[in-house]
Amino acid sequence: MFSHRAIPIVLAAVLIDTIGYGIVLPVLPTLITRLGHLGLADATRIGGWLLVSYSAAQFVSGPILGALGDRFGRRPVLIASMATFAVDYAVMAAAPSLWWLFLGRAIAGLTGSVTGPAGAVIADLTKPADRAAAFGLIGAAFGAGFILGPALGGLAGTLGPRVPFLVSSALAGANAIVMVFLLPETLPPEGRRPFRWRDATVLGSFRPLFTAGRATPLLAANFLWQVGGVVYPSVWAFWATLRFGWSGREIGFSLTWVGFMMAVVQVGLTKRVIARLGERRAAMLGLGCGAACLLAYAFTTHPWQVYAFFLVGSLTALAWPALNGLLSRLVDERHQGALQGGIGASNSVASILGPLLAAQSLAIGASHGFDGLAFVLAAALLAAALAIIATLVPASIVDHVDAL
Repeated sequence: MFSHRAIPIVLAAVLIDTIGYGIVLPVLPTLITRLGHLGLADATRIGGWLLVSYSAAQFVSGPILGALGDRFGRRPVLIASMATFAVDYAVMAAAPSLWWLFLGRAIAGLTGSVTGPAGAVIADLTKPADRAAAFGLIGAAFGAGFILGPALGGLAGTLGPRVPFLVSSALAGANAIVMVFLLPETLPPEGRRPFRWRDATVLGSFRPLFTAGRATPLLAANFLWQVGGVVYPSVWAFWATLRFGWSGREIGFSLTWVGFMMAVVQVGLTKRVIARLGERRAAMLGLGCGAACLLAYAFTTHPWQVYAFFLVGSLTALAWPALNGLLSRLVDERHQGALQGGIGASNSVASILGPLLAAQSLAIGASHGFDGLAFVLAAALLAAALAIIATLVPASIVDHVDAL
């Protein structure tokens, strides 16, 4: 599965980054109420802004880290990110006030945006035709982190609300040490390009794609899919409580099922499906199944249906590696870091916009007797992404990118 020793190391970095995002979620209410001397309602509001600050910081840092990787190589960027990540989480563990906690989460977003550099390493080491399947490994690492993060946070939180931060710090520090001794550089000097601030933005990162042509529909579809997919971490717990009266334990089981099934698809099916259907049709299959599942959730009436419907909905995990594989083949090796950083920053925008849309639509729908509105909106976004690919991305795009 791993054709180069750098691949498992960078996948571990993505896993730890995702764990770091989720490991603190179970203890945030307790920590915020203690630091801010607040009630639970105010703590919930502040906790939401903490998540937004993390995503906003990743929006800024993603293209910068990607462009730095194109200039200096992937290795120093990844090592610096994970080392700073480790120090920052240790500082957050000792945060004396809410402002320190906000600062720490912002720095974690700035330095912990490793998905872009990790994706660039994958692109460096794989042939264009194999990249979509390889990017599926990053999706699997993300899915595993989505499972392990909240679980570890819940266990470590029994020892105190600051302990999960220390666990995340230790994991990041260990990964940084492994990188120092074992991670080789995957971008040769002749493949590097100068660093320019104009390129270290979302639009700057995507400039090579726009000049290559045919990329705009793919970028739009990717963004719509990301905004719609954020409905799961954004409102799942609130919706499940409203619809079924689930406890935190039942909500945790359902989210574990979601993460597990997505990891199964990424590891077990992505390569086979893309080899059989191609990247374009695999992306369309994933988006179609995801939209159908979300729409079904809006009208489901029995708890067992949540698990059954996601047997189909989990195929939405095909969309990310398929779209990323196509996009990565539209630029040369000197711009892979910038591309992955730009995609990461675009996804961070989705992580800011998506929760706001999901939360507001859930609240509006519930106030009018229909608590499934957030899922209807998310399904519409995925359907729109599918329509864009079906009508604006020709099947010949694969031949086009292979000729570049």
